[in-house]
Parts: sequence; structure tokens; C-alpha cells
Amino acid sequence: MSTTQRPFRFGVVAAHIQSRADWISRVQKAEDLGYDTLLVVDHITTGLGPLVSLAVAAEVTTKIKLGTFVLCNDFRHPAFLAKELATLDLLSEGRFEFGLGAGYLSSDYQQSGLAQDSVGTRLERFEEAIHLYKQLFSEEMVNFHGKYYTITDAQALPRPAQRPFPPLYIGGGGKRVLSFAAREATIVGIAHKNGAHGMDLANTTGEPTAQKIAWVRSAAGERFSQLELSSMAFRVVITNQRDQVAQQIGGRFGVSPVQALDSMQLLIGTVDQVTETLWQRRERYGISYIVILEESIDAFAPIIARLTGR
Repeated sequence: MSTTQRPFRFGVVAAHIQSRADWISRVQKAEDLGYDTLLVVDHITTGLGPLVSLAVAAEVTTKIKLGTFVLCNDFRHPAFLAKELATLDLLSEGRFEFGLGAGYLSSDYQQSGLAQDSVGTRLERFEEAIHLYKQLFSEEMVNFHGKYYTITDAQALPRPAQRPFPPLYIGGGGKRVLSFAAREATIVGIAHKNGAHGMDLANTTGEPTAQKIAWVRSAAGERFSQLELSSMAFRVVITNQRDQVAQQIGGRFGVSPVQALDSMQLLIGTVDQVTETLWQRRERYGISYIVILEESIDAFAPIIARLTGR
């Protein structure tokens, strides 16, 4: 299937919790509104433990996918985490999607006392871990001898419900990570690169996005058509004053209103305008899996209805 013909999917990232009842209400609301995936983050400062919260979500829903967005590779040894994830996939009857990253947030390392190695080391360890996870999910007995991990006669049980392994999400904004994702992932997230003062919004517009997808296409080769391409919208503003809002938001990030409207990580306009924007982005870039933050769950729901015919 061509990436431009792939059906739309929609994910919502939930990062906070007040009580069990509150969490269940949020989870069921996401499913009722037509979101395809419920995603949780993995930071020491957030209120949710990702694996337990997804296990509870699985018990109170029937169809929504459950994903990590994303687990930090440095926080858990693959041999133990693979067991937990396979269990989650098995008990949710194949609804788990596995997002993994190399780790980036300095406060996670500082507050936990873990050493934050160089970017190159973290990426190298992450890449090795991905190969190990694939073995742990798919082989009955695992022997692995790498630079960072050594596994000897490990019985990889239980088996995940999805074979050979749950869908794998890898996101990034640079050539190395995107090329690796193109070769190894099921879902490739086209992300931004941070500038000196936080998010570099200019790096999320059409031209750099096309370059990132070109890296993915080149590295993926024949498997490019099998990949699902994703982007995350950090802000969704439903308004009939599109130009004015684009000017305000663009000014905060040092970009023009045109660049703000062209950013993959901003969705600004009426329901009709945002719907058309997503159609155009899928046609031009093949991006069909859109992720939003939970504060936009209600505002974005009418767009899901338009794009899926609900």
C-alpha cells in the first residue's frame, strides 16, 4: 500500500492522572471519540507509570490500541522489559504498540541518578536494544552478545499476541535515527529538532519535512510502502481567525505566519481548514498517523469524524 493511500489513524497522548476514576473516564472518552491509539509518555516527572496505566486501560476498553510514546531505553533492561511488554500485548489481545527512544530529557537522568551518556552512545545502545527486542519477542531461546547487552540462554516468555512482535514506533528528526527507523520500525515518527531556545518550528515545515521523508525513503528501500508515517501536533487551535492566530503563535517561535501554518506540529483553522490540511499532507508526504496531546482531545474530535466518515 502506498503511504499516500494509507488510512488515517489518530493517537492521543495522556500524561496526567488524578484518580482511577479519572483515568478510566479519559481512556473511555478517547475510545468513544474515535481515537485509534491511547499513548503514554515515560518521564519521571509525569503522573503515570506507563505500563500499569496501559494495563488498566486495556481492561476498560475493547478496541483502542495502547502505546508507549516513548519508553526510554536507558531506564530498563531489555530482557525484563520485553517480558512486561509481551505480557501487556498478550493480555490486551494484541492491542499494544511499542514506542522506544534513546532518551533525551536531562531532568530524567538528573532526578533518577542515571548517567546521561553522550548522544552517540545513547543512540548506539538504543539501536542495539532494538535488535535484541526483536529477538526476545520472536525467539524461544535468545543468545545475544553485543557491545551493551549480553543475553545467554534466555527463555523469552510469554509470547506476544502479535507476531513476530508488536508494531514498533521510532521517531526522530535527524538522518541517523530516521534512517534506522526506516530499516527497523513499523511506524516512523517525523519529529522536530530542538534549536538553541527549544523547539525549532522552522524545522517542522514542508521543506525540512520532505528532506526527512527522503532520508526514510532512501534507507527503507522496498519496505518504504509498508511504513506508516506519523507526525505529532503539539497545538491544535480550532478558530475562524486562522491568519491572526498563526501570526501570534509564529511570533512566539520566531517564524512567519506562513511557516506556522506549514508546520507539521501546528494545526490552526476551522474544522474544514484543518481537515483539508491533513488531506494535503497525506497526499504530499504520506503522513497518515496524527498524534495530538490530551488537552486537544475535544477540539480535534470533529476532524477525526470528517476524515474517517464517522
